[in-house]
Amino acid sequence: MFDRTGWKRVRFGDVVANLNKTERDPAEAGIERFIGLEHLEPGSLHIRTWGNVVDGTTFTRRCRPGQVLFGKRRAYQRKVAVAEFDAVVSGDIYVFAPGDGRLISEFLPFICLSERFFQYAVETSAGSLSPRTGWKQLAGFEFDLPPLEQQRRIAEVLWAVDEVYCEVTSLTEISATLHRACLRSVFATHNSNNRLPVRETGFVQLGRQRAPKYQTGTMTKPYLRVANVFDGRFDYDDILKMDFDERDFEAYHLEKGDILLNEGQSRELVGRCAIYDGTIEDCCFQNTLIRYRAGENVLTEYAYAYFQYCFHFGIFAAIASQTTSVAHLGAERFGTLLMPVPQQEEQRRIAQSLDRIHEMELYLTRHLRKVCDLQRKIIEHMIT
Repeated sequence: MFDRTGWKRVRFGDVVANLNKTERDPAEAGIERFIGLEHLEPGSLHIRTWGNVVDGTTFTRRCRPGQVLFGKRRAYQRKVAVAEFDAVVSGDIYVFAPGDGRLISEFLPFICLSERFFQYAVETSAGSLSPRTGWKQLAGFEFDLPPLEQQRRIAEVLWAVDEVYCEVTSLTEISATLHRACLRSVFATHNSNNRLPVRETGFVQLGRQRAPKYQTGTMTKPYLRVANVFDGRFDYDDILKMDFDERDFEAYHLEKGDILLNEGQSRELVGRCAIYDGTIEDCCFQNTLIRYRAGENVLTEYAYAYFQYCFHFGIFAAIASQTTSVAHLGAERFGTLLMPVPQQEEQRRIAQSLDRIHEMELYLTRHLRKVCDLQRKIIEHMIT
């Protein structure tokens, strides 16, 4: 499939047309929907949201089904999609289609999804606050184009992978919705009379501040920060280190079962949390995270379930302070939050029922990442 014998080096602008057909009155032309940059999802070729022309729009550039939409503003956001209906689009969206008979329409979206194309678009962008790449610059992008029959075979494989991606995405969203519904059913109406401040149910601690004096030393240790802690999982691909002496290491080293929460984040993500699994030996944590270690009367998994409820239903966001673009949960505010503390047998029952659903959600999320990785590897092998 990837025999490159017949591949020819071409310029993007020689095989792709940048379409500029306009409709001054979209409603009169029978166009019902418009597409803005906010409707393009990074990494997804599918448009799942849009605006209605009847509600008003200034967009006039027209797109038709099968044409490729590429976000030229802030190209690092990786916004590419294939139009599935007639629409008018933002002036910050290019509308692409094959320019001659050397390129098939099914193959074009994956060229635009390639890492090389995105990097080229970013590097050729101009402007500080809202950098945009120009068509003249994009047209100069060079790549090796397979013969038509190979394009069809490669596109067939990539669209099959995309179909799996869509199915797994749908299942993941259903699982996440079920998980949130169960959290609400358990905690929104929980009638436990025993509500205690979080700090009275376990140990609450803010991580160690990062400072220049800790960047060098003889006792460097790995540490986790906001970028490593996601909803129910950790990302260990980018682990930093700083110096922790014996006293600081004793205070800030992580133990398996510690719950880490995002202390400083955008308001909708503040309080995002996961249970540390002990993957990294001698690991510590930064002050962009809060550690909760359950006490003897609270099960870790139950506390985690309650924190998940607080995260997904805006309780953390409501108590967070915000003076800039970053919201802060605050160890003190988190510690005073009241948590229902039923008997441990009920805690165990709640935790186990929610854990089964959450595990399915995490399994699907992991599977989705594997599908994305497969698609990315095929594309990168194609556009080198």
